[in-house]
Amino acid sequence: MHHGIDRRHVLAALGGLALSPLARAQAFTPGQPIKVLIGVPAGGTQDVLTRAIAHEVRDSLGPLIIDNRSGAAGRIAVEAVKNAAPDGRTLLLGTASMMTMFPSAYRNLSYDPMKDFIPIVNAARFELALVVGKEVHANTLPEFLAWARAQGDKLSFASYGAGTPSHFLGEMLNRSAGLKMVHVPYRGSTPARQDVMGGTIPVYFDTVGGALQMLPTGRVKVLATSGDKRSPLMPDLPTFAEAGLKDVVATAWFAYYAPLKTPQPIVDKLRAEFTRAVNSREVRQQLVQNGMYPVGDGPEALLKTMREDTARWGGIMKAVNFQAND
Repeated sequence: MHHGIDRRHVLAALGGLALSPLARAQAFTPGQPIKVLIGVPAGGTQDVLTRAIAHEVRDSLGPLIIDNRSGAAGRIAVEAVKNAAPDGRTLLLGTASMMTMFPSAYRNLSYDPMKDFIPIVNAARFELALVVGKEVHANTLPEFLAWARAQGDKLSFASYGAGTPSHFLGEMLNRSAGLKMVHVPYRGSTPARQDVMGGTIPVYFDTVGGALQMLPTGRVKVLATSGDKRSPLMPDLPTFAEAGLKDVVATAWFAYYAPLKTPQPIVDKLRAEFTRAVNSREVRQQLVQNGMYPVGDGPEALLKTMREDTARWGGIMKAVNFQAND
């Protein structure tokens, strides 16, 4: 008699175990394509990161398809994911700009980064670098600052977009070092790189990865990086902070998000696989080669980063009186 009960308990327990993968499978059928929306044109660092992850999760999740939706500084991509079906099939690659700068930059932002999305994983972070054309008479940061002060407001600097870390790094340097450089926003990094290498504009704040790509041409010099410590990719270069400009620190990041109301089992599955991919040796190597560092932070740490960055960038925008044109 007792044996019968025990057996039934065991079978019930086994039945429960057998059910849960089935329930998960119904919630998320691996093999169907997952679209990742990226708010910049094809060919950039965000594609590199997503392709590296796609390669790692192909067997467990199925194909990840990159959908580059540039326009409105990336806001088109964010809105498309906000309005997508919450079934785990449409994800956003969110940038520090979209998720922490735009709320202060745009008066009528049609999304709330903290409320309209479920964070999956903060995948990678990166720093920026001060890049100057080879014709600039400065080979070190102190030489550059002296030269830039002498130019006054006749000196322009390029960014890869208004309201991005690239733009505000220039504004921070202006404020901290007493410079009067005039901001020239570009539509993305490719045209800005062409113009600084071609001598059309003398100063550009690029990602460290972008600066590394330009160096072999011999047409630019890289004078400083923007992290709180030296970049492992450019260990010979000082940080701005190290050179006495304590306020000039800027790091940015790439994180993946799902639409609000995506069911928890789907979120859990995506989170587990994306985090595993970011921590894999292959993805880490790809990232470092392209000027990024793997992060792998889960939702609590990512939301904390978002809150802190939103406050910091908002303060800088107020200080320089920045308002983006809608």
